[in-house]
Amino acid sequence: MTQENPAPAQAGVHDQEVEQLFDAGGPLGQAVSGFRPRQSQTEMAQAIAEAIAQQGSLIAEAGTGTGKTFAYLAPALLWGGKVIVSTGTKNLQDQLFLRDIPTVRKALNTPVSVALLKGRANYLCHFHLERTLQNGRLTAREDVGYLREISRFAKTTSTGDKAELARVPETALVWNLVTSTRDTCMGAECQYYQDCFVMKARREAQQADVVVVNHHLFFADVALKDTGIAELLPSANTIVFDEAHQLPETASLFFGETVSTAQVLELCRDVLAEGLAHARDGAAWPQVVAPVERAARDLRLAFSQDIVRLAVGQIAPSSPFFPALDKLMSELEGMIVVLQAQSERAETIEQCRVRAHELSAKLMAWKSASGAAPAQVEEEQQAVLWVEAFSTSLQLHKTPLSIAPVFSKQREGTPRAWIFTSATLAVKNDFQHYTSQMGLHDAPARTWPSPFDYGKQALLYVPDGLPQPNSPGYTDAVVDMALPLIEAAGGRTFLLCTTIRAVNRAAERLRAEFEARNLPFPLLVQGEAGRTELLERFRSAGNAVLIGSQSFWEGVDVRGDALSLVIIDKLPFAPPDDPVLAARIEALERRGLNGFVHHQLPEAVITLKQGAGRLIRDETDRGVLVICDPRLISKPYGRRIWQSLPPFKRTRVAADVLAFFNEPAGIGHTH
Repeated sequence: MTQENPAPAQAGVHDQEVEQLFDAGGPLGQAVSGFRPRQSQTEMAQAIAEAIAQQGSLIAEAGTGTGKTFAYLAPALLWGGKVIVSTGTKNLQDQLFLRDIPTVRKALNTPVSVALLKGRANYLCHFHLERTLQNGRLTAREDVGYLREISRFAKTTSTGDKAELARVPETALVWNLVTSTRDTCMGAECQYYQDCFVMKARREAQQADVVVVNHHLFFADVALKDTGIAELLPSANTIVFDEAHQLPETASLFFGETVSTAQVLELCRDVLAEGLAHARDGAAWPQVVAPVERAARDLRLAFSQDIVRLAVGQIAPSSPFFPALDKLMSELEGMIVVLQAQSERAETIEQCRVRAHELSAKLMAWKSASGAAPAQVEEEQQAVLWVEAFSTSLQLHKTPLSIAPVFSKQREGTPRAWIFTSATLAVKNDFQHYTSQMGLHDAPARTWPSPFDYGKQALLYVPDGLPQPNSPGYTDAVVDMALPLIEAAGGRTFLLCTTIRAVNRAAERLRAEFEARNLPFPLLVQGEAGRTELLERFRSAGNAVLIGSQSFWEGVDVRGDALSLVIIDKLPFAPPDDPVLAARIEALERRGLNGFVHHQLPEAVITLKQGAGRLIRDETDRGVLVICDPRLISKPYGRRIWQSLPPFKRTRVAADVLAFFNEPAGIGHTH
């Protein structure tokens, strides 16, 4: 008898069981305060239970408020076998591990064990902590205090996860000195191997029934085999990707290659320290590293602008970039010769030699690929080569044009269930863009609408009379239009911009206007504090205005009255000068497709749906979404965009917005 036969019958049984789970009197209803049955949640859970039973794939788009986390957790915990849940961010990981999974596990009374697995940079490393305490190579005064805190933490923590030590900010530079990277980990040779927090986390993950990871970790492992997921995958029966709309971008990052001048400088720093510590008489170490450091800095200085993103074909042949790259490669070779001669003196010098060799090979590979003609490369392996310069470092990237072939290969292995879920995967109920990016052509895709009453709870306002988005005074015009609305809303506003320049200009204008008009709204600006801290301040103020770009468009949850107005300055089309985007469009056009219609438009719609999703977070929220961009009305594609958004009531009249805010809070309100 073949394996497939019993699956449909089994799935049918699950349908009834799922219905009972999500019923008002069921286990979730009894255990979770405020739980109400929602048809879309029950149906989504049934579809997931069926995919698990049949070891199939499912693409599940669920509107905000469906309760998709419970919809996948309940069937996964009951019937999923060993489950890997991958989320978009570390914050979501912590929320699943600390809050959502324990809630569902308790409600369903399922004795599953759960483990949290993060990338190695999140775990304290005993070896590097010890070395930093001895060397004391600290540059800033606050780092000395932070190091003391970390040293104390190391003695009491059972996980070594830096998220547990709230007193030291996640962004503090000292963390880089007390965590390991793949390059600087000694592995089984390390004297602290038995107590290693990374190894401990991986052992727990191997034994657990449910493992919570994030997309970065998942794909870093598939590409580098460095995070312990390679050992988990063979035994996993079910893999759930939450926030699955982020996968194409994350996977592109990891299936590509990046090498940077920062890695070279870090290597030089370590070579100098280890050389002086273990082979002081072996070489004049400062003279060994100085030419390599100089060559790395000169490579960055080959571009005079502050921020640069250029495809290799856009770099002028006369640019100092290519000679500077050759110079760096030859200086690095010189350092490798010295390291080779001294590598037997200490394990750490040998490790530096291996790192130097790997960096040299990566630089060589990038340079030789930059000379290859596209016709010589098979379609599956086509990649775009580009450089990106930041204020102090330069990165050389090789990014695949499509991740579909690599990802399909992942799914061909052992039969198991693959669930992809997010609030934003389709463009007007069409999943074509997502399935072609991911190579999921054979996967069934379904969408469940949000249970919210958008017609009553929300208003979409597209202002009349704004200039074209590329005109010089555009951000000022947006601020002028926004001010009366912000006042009417009593603050409680997100202003989402598509560029950092717009964020800074809007902040400058609003700061001056609030002062001149004596408005009491706290102004929070991306970059002036960490994202988590800004959101905490926004929630607790209750009348703040937050200005942010990309990182506030998604994964941000502010319920209730603190957020009532979301203003989006422009349709979020990716910048046309992005080298990866340009190469993808060119590849689509070679196949006779339209790059704008088949790539840029669906990408912008999905981003816009994420931004719009910040506004209404539960049944009692009310709010206004303002999309300033006149192209939403004037361009033929505008209709396709607004039809992809939730069914808000729509207006072009500012008075309607003011009236909405003046209405008695009774509408849709239960506060």
